[in-house]
Amino acid sequence: MSNHSATQHILVTGGAGFIGSHVIRRLVTRYPGYRIVNLDALTYAGNPDNIRDIEDKPNYTFVKGDINDAAHVSSILREYDINGIIHLAAESHVDRSIADPLAFVRTNVLGTGTLLECCRQYWKETSKAIRFYHVSTDEVYGELGDTGYFTEETAYDPRSPYSASKAGSDHLVRAYYSTYGCPTLVSNCSNNYGPNQFPEKLIPLMIRNIKEGLPLPVYGEGTNIRDWLYVEDHAEAIDTIYHKGEVGQTYNIGGDKELKNIDLVRTLCKLMDDKMGRLLGSSEELIRFVKDRAGHDHRYAIDFSKLKNELGWTPATDFKTGLSKTIDWYLSHQDWVARIADGSYKEYYEKQYGTGQ
Repeated sequence: MSNHSATQHILVTGGAGFIGSHVIRRLVTRYPGYRIVNLDALTYAGNPDNIRDIEDKPNYTFVKGDINDAAHVSSILREYDINGIIHLAAESHVDRSIADPLAFVRTNVLGTGTLLECCRQYWKETSKAIRFYHVSTDEVYGELGDTGYFTEETAYDPRSPYSASKAGSDHLVRAYYSTYGCPTLVSNCSNNYGPNQFPEKLIPLMIRNIKEGLPLPVYGEGTNIRDWLYVEDHAEAIDTIYHKGEVGQTYNIGGDKELKNIDLVRTLCKLMDDKMGRLLGSSEELIRFVKDRAGHDHRYAIDFSKLKNELGWTPATDFKTGLSKTIDWYLSHQDWVARIADGSYKEYYEKQYGTGQ
């Protein structure tokens, strides 16, 4: 599907979240002839501030709503004549899934099922099939040893309530393609980083704590390995897959940058110390090793050669450049950080890490 026509009416779910806001911004600015509708429930991780800069664009509409509300979803499909969905709405933090697993089942499994069924019914009633692109995670594959990579053929082996709920949603999407012929696509991405990420995630948490001189909680011995993908590169990959991907296919999206968590934190400390002009000591002195997360996967790494060879996408942002840009964004958007870091977040932070603020 390489059609960039003005007839594209795309519903993006979760567009006020971290990744979703970057996707929304890219689509709204890159395709002024499209109609982009953002459906977001504005839960704790959905923040209108993330999309404030494009909220008045003539081709953009925001709708507050829950993807589990079938009547509301169906009305949106009809009102805006939707012919494409990019589904990003999800609960996405592993620690929260351990504390409240059913919230993840409701949003990630039932919510995805509701969207799919609304699309199927819309297709039956109007003869208009909606291209349904589901954005997922590499965590559905489980964990890797010290070698090897996840491919699109890797067997699923989720090990947390979060990854299990995403695996369930992936299976539902593929089932709607196989059973009903719904035009679906799936992508599974590695860890994202960049501006607008909720401060509970590793990189913005460390940036904030380094700036404030607070402890830097690192799980276990910090030896868990992740592959890091700059969020704007991910948004470009989503754009590419939506327009060019083959229906029924899955595409892995990786950043080609594996790092141990402790090495990432040390790199952040050095970059932050340089940017803040720290003259004595090092922020590394703030590192505190805390009890490891239950079921903590050792290593993730993505083979994205299918996406590269078939659709021509590769990550464009060098990791150190992306990390530096991310730090600069957080340091220059302290008002955004302050609004996020309210009482409920502090309560969660203290409960989760036990290090205080």
